[in-house]
Amino acid sequence: MTDSASTAVNDLAAQAGVPDGGGLRIAESTPESGSFELALVPSPQPDDAVVENGDAKVFVAPATVPTLENLTLDTDPNAQGPAFVLTPQA
Repeated sequence: MTDSASTAVNDLAAQAGVPDGGGLRIAESTPESGSFELALVPSPQPDDAVVENGDAKVFVAPATVPTLENLTLDTDPNAQGPAFVLTPQA
């Protein structure tokens, strides 16, 4: 997770009133392969992988970990609001 994504996750969580320990959860969308569902949640599910950057926390569903393991969560600088993109790790 980049610093920009970390800031966006923290800002969104604060605006939504997510408690300390909460964060952004990423899971693959069941109906569409290659699509992801993002949700602000108060805590991870028991088997979620937890990625932290500063105070920002991202929880990754177990089935999604292999898909995302070589990708980095970033923000889209061209979006007109909060938007996330996944980019290959350098």
